[in-house]
Amino acid sequence: MTVTATYGYDEAALLRVGAPPEPPGFAAFWSGSHARARAVDPAPVVLGSGPGGVLDVEFTSLDGVRLGGWLVRPDGPVELALVVGHGYGGRDGPELDLVPDGAAALFTAFRGLPDRGLVPGIPAGAAEHVLHGIGSVETYVHGGCAADLWCAASALLALLPAPPARLAYLGGSFGGGIGALALPWDERFAAAVLHVPSFGNHDLRLTMRCEGSGEAVRRHVAAHPEAREVLRFFDAATAAARMTIPTLVAPALADAVVPPPGQFAVHNALRGPAELVVLGSGHADGPAAEADHDRYVAAARAFLTR
Repeated sequence: MTVTATYGYDEAALLRVGAPPEPPGFAAFWSGSHARARAVDPAPVVLGSGPGGVLDVEFTSLDGVRLGGWLVRPDGPVELALVVGHGYGGRDGPELDLVPDGAAALFTAFRGLPDRGLVPGIPAGAAEHVLHGIGSVETYVHGGCAADLWCAASALLALLPAPPARLAYLGGSFGGGIGALALPWDERFAAAVLHVPSFGNHDLRLTMRCEGSGEAVRRHVAAHPEAREVLRFFDAATAAARMTIPTLVAPALADAVVPPPGQFAVHNALRGPAELVVLGSGHADGPAAEADHDRYVAAARAFLTR
């Protein structure tokens, strides 16, 4: 990770990054979207089982989109159930190290992304997906992805023999940003873990070159400034200001893919009990990144079991 991936911010400066204010109609849009998603019958089915008893599942989301995922469902009563999101690279299997002992978890897919979320008409590449439907608030794909999270929760609860004591969400990067957008509106969730979350503080993100999907957005808005008004409804830091559930955020001090100021903006905006685990780097490889990952996983598992 190069020095430029800090964007000139140290930790003290990152902890001062704020969130853009809500645009008019923000709450009405999101609460309406949530109501429509909650009215969907997820009709989950188990397609088969794999190693370790992991189940291959499928369910319906908003607009009739059919999505897949992997379910971990332990024997006996479930105290903790997790919806687990993914990054812009998609997911090709469950990440079992994230699941505390005895917990149930649905590793869900988001619409358009590989490979269990592929949908005709929605591009699977990050640079194209992040711009899909950006012409209006009603059509922007991130709204559909938030609905996928809500419908995944409905599917998970339907697949368990009895309601769990607690429902939580865990997601990183793209999945972290979508989590911040979706969770303020769904009273079923009791806790959240957001790892290097994306889409925080577009006012800053649009001034910062990066190696992730934000670069496609930055270039698009430079050519189509009207899209900035749509993005105001999809700012993870703006939405985080409405989050009141206990939330653990694990942002990175250096990250060339998701600029750290946006990550910290999500944490700084939280209104509920917040825990912070600061990582050295995000979206990186090597021994230091592996150590960061191990520390994040340990912190997430400990947080979710408290």
